[in-house]
Order: sequence, then C-alpha cells, then structure tokens
Amino acid sequence: MTYKKRLDGRAVDETRKISAKVGIIKNAQGSAVFQIGATTAIAAVYGPRELHPKFLQNPDTGVLRCNYNMMPFSGHGERVRPGQNRRAKEISMVTEQALAPALNLKNFPNAVVDVFIELPQTDAGTRCAGICAASMALADAGFEMKDLVVAIAVGRVDDHLVADLNYDEESYECDAGVADIPVAMLANSGEITLLQDDGDITAQQLKEALQLAKKVGKKIYEVQKQALKEKFTGEEK
Repeated sequence: MTYKKRLDGRAVDETRKISAKVGIIKNAQGSAVFQIGATTAIAAVYGPRELHPKFLQNPDTGVLRCNYNMMPFSGHGERVRPGQNRRAKEISMVTEQALAPALNLKNFPNAVVDVFIELPQTDAGTRCAGICAASMALADAGFEMKDLVVAIAVGRVDDHLVADLNYDEESYECDAGVADIPVAMLANSGEITLLQDDGDITAQQLKEALQLAKKVGKKIYEVQKQALKEKFTGEEK
C-alpha cells in the first residue's frame, strides 16, 4: 500500500473548496457557476421552446436536452478537441438522466428545455460539477423541481476511500489501482440518479463509498441552496 495520505493533504471526506453563484448570464432563462477546486462549470438554461424536428416531440411532457463541453486548454496543458466527441455525448446523456428525476416538465408538451454546460477550467470531477451547476441553473430559471441534484465523485485510491478525487488521484499509479465513482442524487431524499464506476471495487467498498457520497452531498446542497438564497432574497451568508 503506497498511498498513505491524500496528495493535497485533505481528509478522506473533505472536498476541495466549493463556491457557487446563480444568475450569471443575463440573456439565459437561468444560469449558474459551480466551482470545486480548479474545476469550474458554467450552466445556462434556454427554453421551453418548440422542439424540432417534430418527431422528437413528446405530447405528454417537455424534453430536457443537455450539452456538455470542455473548452480548449481547459485543463493540464492538453488541448481539448473542440466540438462534440464521444465522451462529451456520453456525459451529456448521463447529465440528462441525472437531472430528469428532479424536474417536472409536464406543463410544456412538445417543447424542449436546453441546458448548455461549459467547462473553462478542469481538474477532475467535471461531470459532477456540470450536474451541480445545471441543477442550480434550472432552479434559477423557475422550473418546477422536487429537489436539487447534487453530484460528487467518490472512489478508491489504493486501499483508501476518498471523496472528490482530483486529477492527481485519478491518475495515481499503484498496484491496487484507482476506482473513480461519479454519483448524483436528489439532495433531500438521497435517491441516486447517477452511478458510474471506472475501476475495480468490492461490494462493501461501494456501499461505503455511497455513504460517503451522501455525506458530502449534504455539504454541496448547502452551497447550492445558499447561492439561490443570495439571489432571490439578497441575503449573503
């Protein structure tokens, strides 16, 4: 076991510094920025508007459509290829699935609500940061939601379970390897809306990792809630 303590000195259940703000894009219906460590996600919501082509329309409800994009030069000196690639499409899809259980679009049949997520700076945890930002932006836009969605990456580095892996931990080389587990859930009920796993992990470790995600998720929820409160009541923490 080579991983004795976290590379940046954090406790196993400690996230990087988190900040958030809503209402940052004037011409969007709703918008938010969510920053965790050196990873920054900006989300903007547009719609509801009529969905084209019409064969994609749902006469019973509106459709949520997410677009995830890492900007060129967003992280670690490697240029990100602009435009949609396979990874961006996959993250866009799982973001939609993570947010959908919290969102009620029944009042907008045949319409689409678009969420654009841009990441100008990245250091791991990008899909989770994007989900957190998008959830806040949808709330800022005034859509009916039964809860906010919180998201965090938990996982195993060597034999240690940790919350909010950074890039150095994701790429840490050791015999036991690394498991990176992005988790999204409804903040109050704890209902899981996204669970992915990149790496090997035992059933018991996964159970403990999910408990860790729920614990950290409560802290993220407080940051999201405070950001919305500051805009709509003018009350700062």
